[in-house]
Amino acid sequence: MRLVIARCSVDYSGRLNAHLPLATRLLVHKGDGSLLVHSDGGSYKPLNWMSPPCTLTVEAPDAESASAGVLEHWRVTHAKTGDALLVRIYEVLHDSSHELGIDPGLQKDGVEADLQRLLAEQVDVIGDGLTLVRREFPTAIGPVDLLLRNPAGGTVAVEVKRRGDIDGVEQLTRYLELLNRDPHLAPVAGVFAAQEIKPQAKTLAGDRGIRCVTLDYEGMKGIESGAPRLF
Repeated sequence: MRLVIARCSVDYSGRLNAHLPLATRLLVHKGDGSLLVHSDGGSYKPLNWMSPPCTLTVEAPDAESASAGVLEHWRVTHAKTGDALLVRIYEVLHDSSHELGIDPGLQKDGVEADLQRLLAEQVDVIGDGLTLVRREFPTAIGPVDLLLRNPAGGTVAVEVKRRGDIDGVEQLTRYLELLNRDPHLAPVAGVFAAQEIKPQAKTLAGDRGIRCVTLDYEGMKGIESGAPRLF
């Protein structure tokens, strides 16, 4: 992982266009190729980012940019969509690289772990005719919570959360990109399942072709009779 604190401006072009004017920011270039742009506020959420599969290239600035004080351009291009993130570096205040090794993954809390277990026992909540292949199905970047077999062909990858936000959708998107490379599993559909799913997460999931399922935890435990709602 490379951490760079720099005075920079950022432009995103593709399905939407966005601009971050010149300011001091933290640039995080991760081993999976992704780039995240952070400010000193806003908690964990980056101001802008590019998710894998993507490629970062460092370019010399053109004459106009150089005359404005730009030292170099970072251009990050998504391999599938062609979306691009252009970072203009004006001054580097810190630059360091660190080898983090393989992460053991997030340990789910009690409710999330119970949701995963209950859903594995009640896969009809996700869809009729589906059967469980495995819980914690391994991928190169961590395990997907549930992998289900679709009788119509292909498989279904399910990411289970207590509260679903856009980070969970991004996580499932990365799993789907890897799983769909396996001809024995493809096509792999995605389902994002949670007790509560934020509107932004639903919007992003719809854009990614991922189906959302809102789970009735008490009903799945048999305490209440309420049925999960599909969106």
